[in-house]
Amino acid sequence: PQSLPSAQIPIATSPTTATAITTNTNTSRPKNRPPPAAVLQVQDPSQNQTTVGPTQPQQHNNPIVPSLHPTNMKFISITTAALLLAQTEAFSVSPSHPSQTSAAGTSGAGRAFSPSPLFMGRAAAVRAATKSKTDAKKAKINAVYGKKIIMAVKSGGSPDPNANRGLADVIKQAKANNVPVDNINRAIKRASEATAGDFSESTFEAYGFGGASMVINVLSDNANRASADVKSTVNKRSGKIAEQGSVLFMYDRKGKVEVAAPEIDEEALLELAIEADIEDFAIVEGDEEGTSIVYIEPKDTAIMFDVLKGMGFEDAKLSLSWVTKAPVECTDEDFDKNMEIIDALEELDDVDSVEHNMSN
Repeated sequence: PQSLPSAQIPIATSPTTATAITTNTNTSRPKNRPPPAAVLQVQDPSQNQTTVGPTQPQQHNNPIVPSLHPTNMKFISITTAALLLAQTEAFSVSPSHPSQTSAAGTSGAGRAFSPSPLFMGRAAAVRAATKSKTDAKKAKINAVYGKKIIMAVKSGGSPDPNANRGLADVIKQAKANNVPVDNINRAIKRASEATAGDFSESTFEAYGFGGASMVINVLSDNANRASADVKSTVNKRSGKIAEQGSVLFMYDRKGKVEVAAPEIDEEALLELAIEADIEDFAIVEGDEEGTSIVYIEPKDTAIMFDVLKGMGFEDAKLSLSWVTKAPVECTDEDFDKNMEIIDALEELDDVDSVEHNMSN
């Protein structure tokens, strides 16, 4: 039951009569029953009596207080409904068309935020994960070449690339891998500081699942820390650290030039390679979709890099890597386990790269 408060609305009728519309006071009624009809109380000052009866529309000439004529009541009801609709529109959720959505995610005043599909669902999660991996890979490359530059400056004895051939080669590789020039200059400057670490390269060998083997390239200023991290990472994932030389004999050291193209004109490349005195090369499909890799002897890496750039591959990248002579094909389960080991190793700061012999 609901209790309705009393309310009186004075209206003008005549100089001698005052009327009021009084609703039922303190009347309880069921929740679903409509409220009782209003009654009219007429106070007659001469007789000091009150007459109670149903309200009737009355005519008056007061311009301020409107008459309760049915026509006026209908007009007031329509106006009130329109005002209520206008006020509640600000709280309503209406579908927004992509062309009407502003950059802030709203479509005019009073419209709810409607996020673009670009920021929703599984596709957005995949894009975010891909971007995160790409950013991490770039940061890893920048850090690796920073350490290589420091090592080249210290081993060559000069921060000048013209007087230090090893430094010049490393800088060339860094630029080919899109390392910012500011990073290169900072690494060269840091190499001349007394606090710069003495970086050294080392190699670890390991066995995975399904006959797979791994070559782990490390570049660190703390050999003990790097060795402990690598061995712990492999052992925790049921891999096995191999003895020195038990894996490397199945690999060859090769120069590697990667280009962002699904195919390379082999005949055109052969002619240019002969002119550049490159003895041998091999073209294979890249690790990433839409890329190709050219393997050559380490001494011909820089020359092949220039040849490919001359063919229009401006985004070519060069490096040195271990290439297996006996590739193996693992089951999907073994492949996933091996990739888990490789991904964990590549996340270590001291690990430069990881090579393997899996063909799938």
